Amino acid sequence: MQTTLSINLIASNPEVRGGRPVVAGTGVTVADIVMVMLFHRQSPDDIAAWFDLSLAQVHAALAYYYEHKTELDQEIKQRREQAAELKEQRVGSRRSLLSG
Repeated sequence: MQTTLSINLIASNPEVRGGRPVVAGTGVTVADIVMVMLFHRQSPDDIAAWFDLSLAQVHAALAYYYEHKTELDQEIKQRREQAAELKEQRVGSRRSLLSG
């Protein structure tokens, strides 16, 4: 008889990062890890060092990403669009503070 084992390294809690999937016990979202991999071209070892995570935590996040790729790609797209809008508005920049 086969037993399916679970690795409980990814969690979701509405009170942590808006309920987005995170590495359990941290505030690091799966999307954070994926964005570092995709846009900064970091290896799992580098990502683990970047976020002070274990290699197992990084691989669990990446496995979760590949299982939920469509929805996480949409989240990443939305986050990038929001960042571009904020950059365009110069939200939080010294210039916006000086002109206000």
